[in-house]
Amino acid sequence: MIDQIRQVFETFPDGRSGNGVYRKYSMSDAALSAFSVFFLQSPSFLEYQRTMQKERGKNNAQSLFGVYQIPSDNQIRNLLDAVSPDALWPLYRWLMRALEEQGKLNEFQVLDDSILVALDGVEYFSSQKIQCACCSTKTLKTGIVQYSHSAVTPVIVSPHQADVIPLAPEFIAPQDGGDKQDYELAAARRWLEREAGHLPRNVTFLGDDLYCKQPFCDYLKQLGRHFILVCKPESHKTLYEWVEDFQRLGQVEILEKRRWTGKQHLTERYRFAHQVPLRDSDDALLVNWCELEITDEKGQCVYRNAFATDHAINAQNVADIVSAGRARWKVENENNNTLKTKGYHFTHNFGHGKKHLAALLASLIILAFLVHTVLQWFDQCYRLLRRELPSRKTFFDDVRALTRYVCFDNWQNLMEFMLDGLNIPIPPNSDSG
Repeated sequence: MIDQIRQVFETFPDGRSGNGVYRKYSMSDAALSAFSVFFLQSPSFLEYQRTMQKERGKNNAQSLFGVYQIPSDNQIRNLLDAVSPDALWPLYRWLMRALEEQGKLNEFQVLDDSILVALDGVEYFSSQKIQCACCSTKTLKTGIVQYSHSAVTPVIVSPHQADVIPLAPEFIAPQDGGDKQDYELAAARRWLEREAGHLPRNVTFLGDDLYCKQPFCDYLKQLGRHFILVCKPESHKTLYEWVEDFQRLGQVEILEKRRWTGKQHLTERYRFAHQVPLRDSDDALLVNWCELEITDEKGQCVYRNAFATDHAINAQNVADIVSAGRARWKVENENNNTLKTKGYHFTHNFGHGKKHLAALLASLIILAFLVHTVLQWFDQCYRLLRRELPSRKTFFDDVRALTRYVCFDNWQNLMEFMLDGLNIPIPPNSDSG
């Protein structure tokens, strides 16, 4: 993966002119240096490696990541500011193809072998002082302008898998030639236009009520893709009027199940109806609707949500459709919250820049999370270490300490050193390269 990452980084456009001091650093060295910080979750990693290089003539940035010369932090920011996050798309696609070829995506299939892709927007930068041309703006009641950066972060999810697979993000930013601020649905549409052809054919898209709009659903249908989207009464009055009419006519089907949680019995009550209009218009898209209400032993409601979908619904699959729709929360819990709270420091301002720096660094952070996930699935040594050190913080604390004081020849050397220190047998024929 490091080789593939370097190859893509070597294609980054170089906006420098002349023969200034920055010329001795390659674009790939700048990008790999930034990636190493996010991969090791160590803001001080490069500082330690510069010191190690001066004292020992070698360093881990070079041996582990292939950085030929380590630029200063400011040089890294200056070099990468002109690079659009679009330059990282090939890496995300390459990793997706690799996972598909290895059969990993098969483990995520549900609903007649469909892959679930959850869409959601997330803010990763906010300031009342720092700004750039790519910032979104909002004027507060006090008259102060709030500058921010947000992105749509698509993720492959499954109700049966704890892990998620991050895909290339799409950034919410002012568009060339546009006179309106960018917004989440427009960014999601751009992402689909760009990435739909690189996904498996049988995909079902998940999203909150924001996405449950006819133009967006129509576009998914044009692409030949499915959807299961949160559908709230307050934003779909016509649809719910039809559901109420169907209810009076006895055309809303009901299914109840009892489930033991280990502590109490819960009652799951499913309701579903067929071919109801998504909006009040002659050309309204007809969708299937389903609702889940969960009550505890006292009859109190502990959960209720409803979904609109183009999947056919019946008593045999309504629970599976609802389960798939509820997996949308994984984009927030297992992806966005992980990026914010599990050492990736997604909302920290590592550098804002004047052009693309904030978005490029955010995309590199998501890429680091994706690579960690892939390693945990396919690298024997990495998987054994994470099993012994399940806390992400403990694992990276150990790696940070080791790479500060010891220079390792390669990744395999580092992994085996850690395994040996923990008295874990090294797997035969293991190769972290």
